[in-house]
Amino acid sequence: MLYGVNLFVLGAGGLNVNLGDIIVQLAVFSLLLFLLRKFALDKLIGMMKQREDHIAGEINSAEKSHQEAKQLIEQQQQLLKEARGEAQGLIESAKKIAEEQKTAMLQAAKEESDRFKESARKEIIQEREKAVTALREQVASLSVLIASKVIEKELSEKDQEKLINEYIQEVGEER
Repeated sequence: MLYGVNLFVLGAGGLNVNLGDIIVQLAVFSLLLFLLRKFALDKLIGMMKQREDHIAGEINSAEKSHQEAKQLIEQQQQLLKEARGEAQGLIESAKKIAEEQKTAMLQAAKEESDRFKESARKEIIQEREKAVTALREQVASLSVLIASKVIEKELSEKDQEKLINEYIQEVGEER
């Protein structure tokens, strides 16, 4: 029932359909579509195509920039890795040089110490030889002195021993 009322109200006088109005409306609509297609639709599609191309270009440019940035990052990482390797090599080289210098310094100090020891040993030997020579000379002169004293006097064994001890003390005091 409700539909029946609405149709009557909408139709404003019933369901009279005029075929001429429909044909005119179809012709105007077709003409409007033709004009839109001829003048506006091509421009609108062209603008949309241009916008699509622009967006695609921006996307491609962004992807290209992203790839370039990625390559630059990889290059920077490679350079950083090489720099770290080079720095590590320099550190190892410096350690090796320091160790070599330490070894050389220790060797030089040992050689200097050995030279000093050898020099001291030679000096001790020379001093000992001098002392032995001096002692021999003193013993020889003492022996000559004692012998001359013994020859001057003929003494008993006790007297000779006493005399030798006295001369030894005299020589010891002279020194």
